[in-house]
Parts: sequence; structure tokens; C-alpha cells
Amino acid sequence: MDINALYQLWLEKAVKDPDLKKELESVKGNTEEINDRFYRELEFGTGGLRGVIGAGTNRMNYYTVCKATQGLASYLMKIKPEGAAVAVSYDSRIKSDYFAESVAGVLSANGIRVFIYKELMPTPMLSWAVRYHGCDAGVMVTASHNPAKYNGYKVYGSDGCQLTIDAANAVLAEIKKTDVFEGIRSISLEEGIRSGLIKYIDDKCIDDYMAEVRKQSLHPDICASAGLKVVYTPLNGTGNKPVRRILKEIGIKEVVVVPEQENPDGNFTTCPYPNPEFKEALQKGLELCAKEKPDLLLATDPDCDRVGIAVPDGDDYALFSGNETGCLLLDYVARERTALGTMPKNPVAVKTIVTTDLTRAIAKKYGIELIEVLTGFKFIGEQIGFLEKKGETDRYIFGFEESYGYLAGGYVRDKDAVVASMLICEMAAFYRSKGISLIEARKRMYEEYGCYCNKLDNFAFEGASGMAKMQEIMTSIRTNIPKDIAGTKVIAFADYEASEKTDIVTGAKTKIDLPKSNVITLYLEDSATLVIRPSGTEPKIKIYYTTVGKSNDEAAALQAKYAEAFTKLVKN
Repeated sequence: MDINALYQLWLEKAVKDPDLKKELESVKGNTEEINDRFYRELEFGTGGLRGVIGAGTNRMNYYTVCKATQGLASYLMKIKPEGAAVAVSYDSRIKSDYFAESVAGVLSANGIRVFIYKELMPTPMLSWAVRYHGCDAGVMVTASHNPAKYNGYKVYGSDGCQLTIDAANAVLAEIKKTDVFEGIRSISLEEGIRSGLIKYIDDKCIDDYMAEVRKQSLHPDICASAGLKVVYTPLNGTGNKPVRRILKEIGIKEVVVVPEQENPDGNFTTCPYPNPEFKEALQKGLELCAKEKPDLLLATDPDCDRVGIAVPDGDDYALFSGNETGCLLLDYVARERTALGTMPKNPVAVKTIVTTDLTRAIAKKYGIELIEVLTGFKFIGEQIGFLEKKGETDRYIFGFEESYGYLAGGYVRDKDAVVASMLICEMAAFYRSKGISLIEARKRMYEEYGCYCNKLDNFAFEGASGMAKMQEIMTSIRTNIPKDIAGTKVIAFADYEASEKTDIVTGAKTKIDLPKSNVITLYLEDSATLVIRPSGTEPKIKIYYTTVGKSNDEAAALQAKYAEAFTKLVKN
């Protein structure tokens, strides 16, 4: 069906959400706007769905959500014909509650039991609910840290991890068979509750989750006596209640919440890009820090699976990167568990391929097996699952990714900003008891392990032409590997799509034993690395730089030099 015919069909049949008809009528006769809404179907992958909220096949709306959910239901009925169950949660985004209710309505209409939270809850608490209630899948309605115009949902397997590639493909096959208007079964939330197929998740599930978070503490009583003062912002998302609860439970008495960002608000009016990786999202928190003078600023993203921090640095506040916070936490967990005699035999830590190599030095010091996985926390969760199957879950001590996602303990299978917030505060309190600030702790870490500079650059490519441009860039790099970057020789490259690493000097090739992925890594002769990959959730190409120097300034200067050169390569 051509785009104009699709547009007319939606104009006629998309009647369940009145917002859609208004939007479609508003773009009548506008070829570019219609094309952008209908040139493709919103892609369903291992990350589930994510897109701009609105009308059309390339938008997040009632029909695209229900079509995907009908595909999930059909898949579950095939693998669990005796009766499946699904946990559902949602964040603060525009229409998240509506989409979550729609998901529950489709699943229950297909005879699938649904456990849904009574109010918005973080992504890690969805992962927890899946396993807690013995579900076969989970759906989290969220677009994580994207701008307000986005929404989406993540689909989880029975292990509490996001879907594997094979499972996602099987669900996608069912989605493709489903007609967006005629092929969906659905009932209302109220009907599902009356039938007994939809049940609200009770407080005991939440209390038991919080108890598991508390178990990850290494010095449970240290915060109560440390006198820490914390400024916290949930960035208008789901973290407000669980993060404040865990901070209260560990004894932090002074928690000042950024008032403009306390309550759920999918418009994110004071932080248009609610991503704690970016200083702009923390601006209101930093302004409050100037007034309150806390020991720590915590900022969790809308679905509360990531957390960013800022700490006092003279008269100002310094933001720590995800790599820095992750390495400080890994070092703290490893050192204190060793000192306390709770370090397991053959401990395991997990990082993604784009996360700093500083982790290698820390792991070597403490005798930790460091496992490297593809980008995406589901691959870290998968490693916990592998250990669980061998009865060795306790070997896992910590995992993190550079994009501000951390997890201690195997009670959930996704990054968790609730436990990370607790451990960050505990770590600050512990160092304080030793007369050390977090700024000083970071300085000592670099002095011991080396000065690493890690930076991420994003290049946006919007619309249909943008997708083609991204593929063109990746193909060009693969077929014309740069001989050097800013005069420094490229000595090796890894192509994760071809599952092969090539030593340019010797010509030797080695197999990469990871799932195929559209990622390329360039290795430079000065130990720097550049990792290039298209985002799985946004129309962007991401470049991750790691440089090593004798000082932080030297490492940063190298990174800036390589970034300038590589930017020209991407934009040409």
C-alpha cells in the first residue's frame, strides 16, 4: 500500500484516540509530513519500540502499541499455550499510562494474565516484577532519557532481561502478520480486572524489591552517622518515591528535592532532554546546589535506570562521567568486599565494549574476571543469567556501562538507579569517614590506575534520508578503514557485524565471539580506541573515544585531537 493510501486508511479508521485524527487532518496535503509518518513501520527490535508520539505507522500511538502487543501475545501463546503471564510498568511520559493500560487490555483479551503496577515505577522494578511473579515476559512503557516528544516500550523475557535477538525476531514475525486495525484483540482495563486476568502488583512486591536493594549495601550503618546532605532530582520521572525511600532507609536525613522536577511530568519543561549524561538536564539541580551546598547531587532519568552525580569541587560542583562513577563504584565494591571477607571465589564483573578500559586495571588488581559484552545492559543481565544457570550468581559483583547505568547484585537484570543511588551515597559516606572527598577519591584512582579520558560524540541524522546516511557512513568506514586518525596510525580494527578483528600490521584475523552487531572499533598505536555504532534507539551515530595519557590534560588533549579529525571524516 502506498503512503497516501495508508494515510487515507488511518484517517478513516484511527478513531480510538481522537488526538490521532486531529493530527492527521492537520497535515492534510503536506507531502513531507505525511511521508515522515508513513514511510516505514516503527521498528521493533531487541530494544522493543521507540519513536515520536503521534499518528502513523512510524509513530508511537494506540495502534502501533497494540499491534506490537498483539504480536507479543501471539508469540507467548505459541511458546506457553497452557497460559502465559506478563508484568507491565510505565514511566511519566506523555501517554505512558494510557499505553500501559492498552498493553494490558490486549494481553488480557488474548487470555494472558497481567500484573501491572498501580502507579508509575522504574524500569528495574519491572525487571524485578517479571521474576517475582514468575512471568513469561514484561513490558515497560518508556523512552528512557529521550526528549518529551518520544515514547516507547521495552519487552523483557522470563529471565527479567530485555528480549534476546532470537526472541525479538520471533515476536517481530508475529507483529508482521497482524493487521493494525483488524488483527488486534482488546478489552478495557476494567474488563480485564473484573475477569481476574489483570491484577495490580501489591506493596509486598515493592517492599521485597527494596529489601533486595538494601542487601547490596557493604556498610549498612555508615550513612546514618555521616551527616551527608543530598540534593536529588528525579527529572520529573519515576525515581522520586523509590530513591527517596532508599535514601531514608539507609539513614540520610537531609535530602532536598529539586521542586520543579519532583513530580511526574512528561513535558520535562525544565529539562527538555532529561538525560543525566548532559549538564543541561542537571542545571536546576546545580542551581539548587549553589544555594543548599550539599555533599552530593543525584539525578535519575525518567525511568530511573540511570543516575548522574555532581560533587563539590572548590566553590563549584564537578560532574562525574558514567565511566568515572562506574569505576569508583567497582573499585569501592571490590576493595570493601575484599576487606570484609565477602568477596566470592572467582568474582565476575561485566562491562560493555564501549565502556572504559580503566576497568581492566581495577579487575586485575582484585583478581576479578572481567567479561566484555555488546552495548546494551541486556547483555550484562544475560551474563548474570548464565551464572545463575550454573548456580554461581554470587560470583557477579558489579556491572556497568558508560551511559550511567550500574548494577550490583543479581536480583534484577537491568541497570538500576535505585541501588546505584544507594551505593553512591554509601561510597561518599565511607570516603568521608576516612577524610576523603569524592573528588580526592577520583584523583587517587587515576594516580593508581592511569589517566583515561573517555568521551562520547553524537551525530544526529533525522528522517528517512538520515537512516540512509547513517548506513552509508558505516559502510564507508568498513570498506575504507582509515590509515590514521590525526596522524596516529590505526593498527587494528574490529568489525562486530563480521565478527572479526584484523591486525593491520600483521594481517592476522581473530574471531569475535559475540552476537553480530553494527559496531566498528579502531585501535590506534598509542593505545587509544574509537568505537563507532549507530544508536539502537535514536537516529544517531555514536563515537566513543578512549585515550590514555600521563595526565588528565594529556589524555583530554589527545581525545580532542582525534574527535576533530573523526568529525571531518563523518561529515564529509
